[in-house]
Amino acid sequence: MNDDELIARHIEPNPYHPSLDAARVKQYGVSVWSIIAHLHVVGDDVTQVAADYALPRDAVEAAMAYYRRHKDLIDARIVANSV
Repeated sequence: MNDDELIARHIEPNPYHPSLDAARVKQYGVSVWSIIAHLHVVGDDVTQVAADYALPRDAVEAAMAYYRRHKDLIDARIVANSV
């Protein structure tokens, strides 16, 4: 599955915070920024992140695809939430 398909299948805007940095995984409500932050902590281990958040692996891959498109915004959100 390519990035567009992954994102369309698994990522949605957060209806309570409709900004690009607040996107989340459909049906699970886990924010993309928190998945990416955790991914950095566990050494980019996609399987570990999927297990830790009880997400399908392709949902984590979709978050990664979304992150690649909005890296600066997501990185800023991660920094803001780590202070």
